[in-house]
Amino acid sequence: MILDVTLGILFFLALLFGMICMGKLLGVKRQLQDMTDALNDIEAGNGNRRILAVDNELTADLSYKMNEIVTRYEEQLSGLRTADETNRQLMTSLSHDVRTPLTTLIGYLDASHRGVVTGKEREDYLEIARHKAHDLKDYIDVLFDWFKLNSSEFALSIERVELAELTRNVLKDWIPIFEENHLDYEINIPERPLFAKVDLDGYARIINNLVQNVINHSRATQIKIEMTQEGNKIEIRITDNGIGIEKADLPHIFERLYKCDKGRSDKGSGLGLSIVRQMVEKMDGKITAQSEPNRYTAFIVGFSVKN
Repeated sequence: MILDVTLGILFFLALLFGMICMGKLLGVKRQLQDMTDALNDIEAGNGNRRILAVDNELTADLSYKMNEIVTRYEEQLSGLRTADETNRQLMTSLSHDVRTPLTTLIGYLDASHRGVVTGKEREDYLEIARHKAHDLKDYIDVLFDWFKLNSSEFALSIERVELAELTRNVLKDWIPIFEENHLDYEINIPERPLFAKVDLDGYARIINNLVQNVINHSRATQIKIEMTQEGNKIEIRITDNGIGIEKADLPHIFERLYKCDKGRSDKGSGLGLSIVRQMVEKMDGKITAQSEPNRYTAFIVGFSVKN
């Protein structure tokens, strides 16, 4: 009698265990099917689909891990879409920004060559064509810098450099250009040596781009360039009294292809300040900008002192 009862209980427990196992297996099968459906949906392009799981499910860890993988994949895909859109905008901008001055240049040269204009007017046309050619060269130089900076083969040659003397040498070539553009200038650079680790050509390009930016866009009548040292930081500040930058534009001026709209010249590629920021950051420096519309704009470049 006792044996029969015991066997009955064991049979019942075995049956119950089997039913539980079967239920678990069916649950796992259902969860795996849900995962398959979700993955098929994701593969079809629904990057927002996620695999649902309950903490106590056997497949919970697998679901969480797959969701992490899908999230990373979607982030990478989003980055690729953004890069693709940026490159498309860049190509559109390039085609416009190169075609426009080139078409104008050809027009002035053709008019001079065919005798449409003569005498003083012809000389004026040739002078305008010369300026357009220089603008086009400057634009191509900026493009070259940008493509070079974004090349996987690009590498700066960082070395310990005496910045005060280097900055003086860069700026001396700008003095006749300041005078030609009726731009009053003030240059304050310490006589004592100030050392930092930079790339020689890259540093020159930073200063040249910032000064060129003042000439091209600010409509300033004064420019002030000063170098100071505070603690272990060397700062180069370039300030103009031009039309300034609107508060809404200021956070975006170092973005690639960004152009301020109000009042400022549309001359340029929208790449110059982006190149400056990339150059500065590749040398472990920092660049910021301050501005008040119709009062001033200041660009501040900082590097660590290397004694």
